[in-house]
Amino acid sequence: MNLYAIKAIYLFELARTWRTLLQSIATPVISTSLYFVVFGSAIGASMTQVHGVSYGAFIIPGLIMLALLTESISNASFGIYMPKYSGSIYEILSAPVSYLEILIGYVGAAATKSVILGIIILLTARLFVDFEIQHPLWMAAFLVLTALTFSLFGFIIGVWADGWEKLQIVPALIVTPLTFLGGAFYSISMLPPAWQTVTLFNPVVYLISAFRWSFYGVSDVNVGVSLAMVLGFLALCIALVGWIFRTGYRLKS
Repeated sequence: MNLYAIKAIYLFELARTWRTLLQSIATPVISTSLYFVVFGSAIGASMTQVHGVSYGAFIIPGLIMLALLTESISNASFGIYMPKYSGSIYEILSAPVSYLEILIGYVGAAATKSVILGIIILLTARLFVDFEIQHPLWMAAFLVLTALTFSLFGFIIGVWADGWEKLQIVPALIVTPLTFLGGAFYSISMLPPAWQTVTLFNPVVYLISAFRWSFYGVSDVNVGVSLAMVLGFLALCIALVGWIFRTGYRLKS
């Protein structure tokens, strides 16, 4: 294992965060804060509790998950697409660095940035609403696991994309709508039975439900099922990345 290569890629990607601090950290934190103000304070003040939790506190896991998913995908996809766009990817591929080391460097940096962002949003939420974390270790585990899984997914998108606009298609047109419809702002038990069944086909439901359980001990679906869904998607992403490196799909051409 070439630790120096991993460190070089990892630190280079992390350094890009500090060079674009406004876009990488400030923008998602401010956007999430506005959600807290509008939904948590203004609308939440006139709403009853959800599963015994105040509405402002109830939406915290969903808002963190919304930021975590979009930023994990964006960080990882941009991180690998930029070397492809500039042509520097060929220097990396020709260096004595294995595919695994490249993957660890890029995905590790993207996941780290997303986890840092999630923690900042969690601390920011304390300014707007009181909340508790019943299972802090599980909360940290779901935070890291989700960031890692969707950073891998973002890496795949970055390899697949052949234009800047394609980097935004999946986060903007698929992930964000699925998050809004996945119980970020409500419990799916509040929906009619038919829509509850339809919602269960949304994979983001399981992520938000498990993350909310780590906070308040309540969930819309079984936590074990949620964990299995996350691990299954992680395994699928690992398999796709393995295929990309074996075939050189859009990396060597």
